[in-house]
Amino acid sequence: MSIVPPHPSEFEIEKSEKRKSRGVAVFVAVLLAVLLVTGFSGYFWMRLRKVEGQLQAAAQRIDRLADKQDHLDADLRQAHVETQTAEQRANSSEQARAEAVKETAQAQAAKTVADQQAAQAQQQAAQAQQQAQGARDELARMRKAREEELNRMQEALAKVAAARRTPDGIIVDLSNDSFKFDFDKATLRQQNRELLSRLAGILLASHGYRLQIYGYTDDIGTDQYNQGLSERRAHAVYDYLAQCGIQPDIMTSKGFGKSSPRARAANEEARERNRRVEIGIIDTSIHYGEETQ
Repeated sequence: MSIVPPHPSEFEIEKSEKRKSRGVAVFVAVLLAVLLVTGFSGYFWMRLRKVEGQLQAAAQRIDRLADKQDHLDADLRQAHVETQTAEQRANSSEQARAEAVKETAQAQAAKTVADQQAAQAQQQAAQAQQQAQGARDELARMRKAREEELNRMQEALAKVAAARRTPDGIIVDLSNDSFKFDFDKATLRQQNRELLSRLAGILLASHGYRLQIYGYTDDIGTDQYNQGLSERRAHAVYDYLAQCGIQPDIMTSKGFGKSSPRARAANEEARERNRRVEIGIIDTSIHYGEETQ
């Protein structure tokens, strides 16, 4: 036996149509929802990518800014160090300037003192030059006066014995007829004493001299014997002048034996001339170089 399906009614068909319509609507709604979700997802994914790109760019900018900040900090520290260095240099420069000012003041003060000392030295030099000129003038005056006195002394002495001028004073020659020693003798004759007394009178009237008394012999005898004889003759004159009042401390005596003969002939006349005494009158008031005693 076969079973025949029942024929749907209109209500059922309508109901079935409605279900289909709702299914289509739901499908369309779901599809739209999926499309919307997909679209929004793509949009948000793109926005997210963009935001991520912006975040990465911002991070890079932050890194660059951080680097710049580090550089700025380093520059700031360097600037601070340079500022401190500049301040130290400025302080050093200020100190150096102060020292320079101080040294300049000291140098100026030293220059002032040096100028004053130079002026004083110039003044002293001028005074010394004036004094030197005065001394030269005084020396010239003294020399002239002394020359005149020595000339007068020589003139007076020449009336008693032979006298001649020398660069240092006067030489009185006691020999020949005016003053004789006997052969091998150192004893003064009476006429010798009288002559020496006259010489002493002239010398006592003068001043500023020393006497050097030299004795000589003839050529008879040995050198040693004649040396002693000449010394005794010189000392005999020394002693007599001292007895006449001439100060012993201005006199010296010395013998030269038979050296420096006045006459070199080997005869009695020459020997008499060589048996002599010379008195050197040395001026001690003026040295004829450039200074006084």
